[in-house]
Amino acid sequence: MRTLKYIFPLLLSGLLLGGCIKENTPAVKTSGKQTVRGVWLTNVDSDVLKSKQNIIDAVELCHKNGINSIFVVVWNKAVTMYPSDVMEKEFGIRIDTAYTGRDPLKELIEEAHKKDIKVFAWFEFGFSSSFKADGGHLLKKKPEWMSKDVNGKLTTKNGFEWMNAFHPDVQNFMIALFKEVVTNYKVDGVQGDDRLPALPSEGGYDDFTVNMYKAEHNGAAPPADSKDSAWVQWRADKLTDFLGRLHKEVKAIRKDIIVSMSPSIYPWSKEEYLQDWPKWIEKGYVDLMVPQFYRYNIADYEKAIHEAVNNYVPAGFKNRFYPGVLLKVGKYHPEEELLLDMIKVNREHGLEGEVYFFYEGMKKYGDLFSKKIYNDKAVFPNLTR
Repeated sequence: MRTLKYIFPLLLSGLLLGGCIKENTPAVKTSGKQTVRGVWLTNVDSDVLKSKQNIIDAVELCHKNGINSIFVVVWNKAVTMYPSDVMEKEFGIRIDTAYTGRDPLKELIEEAHKKDIKVFAWFEFGFSSSFKADGGHLLKKKPEWMSKDVNGKLTTKNGFEWMNAFHPDVQNFMIALFKEVVTNYKVDGVQGDDRLPALPSEGGYDDFTVNMYKAEHNGAAPPADSKDSAWVQWRADKLTDFLGRLHKEVKAIRKDIIVSMSPSIYPWSKEEYLQDWPKWIEKGYVDLMVPQFYRYNIADYEKAIHEAVNNYVPAGFKNRFYPGVLLKVGKYHPEEELLLDMIKVNREHGLEGEVYFFYEGMKKYGDLFSKKIYNDKAVFPNLTR
């Protein structure tokens, strides 16, 4: 979704908050409120996953600051942050070499659960194959997985190169990664983002996808205009179908697993990345929705929240809808006043929690979270169904 070092060309998206506290903090009083207070934890611009002690310290800071859920990266730069049989079998790479001999995901789950903090496995890289690497090692080994634009070239957007999200082998590979994590780890949930299920709307012109389109349109080829509304909708619907299958298959393994998605803001998400998330909600394919409301002034933030809540979030889904709030990207942090105003806007729209991008950003604000934003402990809601 928003690998920090790559995020500037992508709307400056981001995801996690962080800090290191080496001493035990006092227990946080429980308010009885049920809501999501989360942070994304990435492996870029953060050292948390580099050692078990760093993980312990980060969990302690989250606990102190009233955070009850951590969305930790497990798939980034086309490698996993946990030992993966799937990746080893397909590509000969068991784990990101930075973590050889360790299992950061297991370590985080163990420490977070001691503090009643939920853990979501976040598949950040999604259907992208590489960043400014001509497809990277995935497409070098499996060129048939390549997504192509109207000119027959590798689909590329904002520096990211893409696999073909419509190809059954690519879909099976991604679902296998999700199922592997759900089977082998006591995660509370899994999450896709603005790269899963997603594909730049410039993609879809590979032979496989073109032939699938022709088979459903009496032999007619797809429009050359990648933004043609019917063509966009057809591809978006295919990704919605993929999400339905993903949801069904992970639930078959563990009914209690929470399926979360963090797409971009609609309708931009559909127009640019084929993410028709109002339809995902309508079909019941998402248990927890966390769109990326990354804005740099309160007027734009309030406008985006207002439009989403009033147009795309059914009343019965509001308790499953939490804004993604930008807390840090590069050297940027929102001013304290802006941060508090964004939270106020959320509450005014009946949104009782949020998820911050990203963990490291919490360090900037001292005791603001523990004493003002979340000065009590909220219980993570029951979102299984």
